[in-house]
Amino acid sequence: MKTNKLWQLISILCIAVFVLSACGAPATEAPKPEAPKEEVKPTEAPKQEAPKEETKFQIPDVEQGKFNIAFVLIGPHNDGGWSQAHFEGLDYVEKNVEGVHTAYVENVPEGADSEQVFRSLSRKGFNLIFGTSFGFMDPMATVAEEFPKIMYVHISGFKSNLKNFGNLFGAMESMKYMAGMVAGARAKKDGNPKLGYMATFPIPEELRLGNAFALGMRKTCPECTLDVRWINTWHDPVKEKEGAASLFDAGAQVVFTGADTPAPADVAQEKGKWGITYDWSGSCKVERCLTAPYWNWGAIYAQVAKDVKAGTYKAGWQYFDADTGGLGLYGFMEGQKPTKGMEDLPPEVIQQVKDTMAKALKGEFTRFDVFSGPIKDASGKEIVPAGQKFEQADLDQFPPGADNLKCKYCMYWWAEGVTAELPKLQ
Repeated sequence: MKTNKLWQLISILCIAVFVLSACGAPATEAPKPEAPKEEVKPTEAPKQEAPKEETKFQIPDVEQGKFNIAFVLIGPHNDGGWSQAHFEGLDYVEKNVEGVHTAYVENVPEGADSEQVFRSLSRKGFNLIFGTSFGFMDPMATVAEEFPKIMYVHISGFKSNLKNFGNLFGAMESMKYMAGMVAGARAKKDGNPKLGYMATFPIPEELRLGNAFALGMRKTCPECTLDVRWINTWHDPVKEKEGAASLFDAGAQVVFTGADTPAPADVAQEKGKWGITYDWSGSCKVERCLTAPYWNWGAIYAQVAKDVKAGTYKAGWQYFDADTGGLGLYGFMEGQKPTKGMEDLPPEVIQQVKDTMAKALKGEFTRFDVFSGPIKDASGKEIVPAGQKFEQADLDQFPPGADNLKCKYCMYWWAEGVTAELPKLQ
């Protein structure tokens, strides 16, 4: 009985202790040790930078101890045209200039997106940045003012701050002129004197190259005419094919392009006509490709890189001609065979093109010879009198020209034979 009472008392005490432990304040115990934080030594403290802008593009890193060069491309690096030609130039620089590291960002639209990319590359620490599209001009100019120790080189524009932002381009009008000679002869041979030009944006460059082609076309086919379609894009395979098809369906026998893809030749293949591709030497692949004016950027870029690296590069306006090796016309360069579309053309026409090319490669026929008087516009008005030639500002500018690059004749007219209206100035 006592034993039972004793056990009852012990049970009551145990229950009381349990209840008090559960309801009362928890017992104090030593906190678990945290993992030690890595000490940041003063010498390892990160550099203070301006806040990074958000960008949807993957920005490459620099390589320490190297001279770092970045290329910003408007299209994919393997577009079969403009951007691929620049990518091959980048690859040439990497292989032929000692101590450099090259990188690229592709598919960058013109405008605000490109400004973010240029700024992000600058913050990464690239020493030299190339922007490879006309619409990159103003964004590059803005970023160049923020990073005065970095050199910026813009392709195809007309602005420079004469300090760390310069312009670079080549005399493609010479190659377009000779392509026009071939195209005019082809259309005449086929008995259809209608040709077409698929133009990108209404800027001086596109009028300049279209006029150069028209001048060459009329050299071999005085009765030929040239229609124009504006597609308002540099790279859009669908729009480019639609634009080419529109010109062919409107009666064009030969269509050439100012855009990136080989669309004119591809569509010509379907329609049994002729297309002229552009920008990249490998773009003229199909049987119905008549020829291709193209760029060789490697040696040009390599020289700019060497000069910037050595501190001797002067930002301004650099415009190279065919004698630099930076330009080509497929079927007429060393080691190349004539295309199928050239085989039955009059031998005297082919020889005329070869002679013009030989002069161009010697520096005896330049962009200014393409635009030498007398030249009349599509209405019959005299643009350049006999004995006169364009100057660089005339090639680059709508009237009246930039503040530091005024033009006399300016590039706002269509040459004889062009049937399109002039685009409205913005």
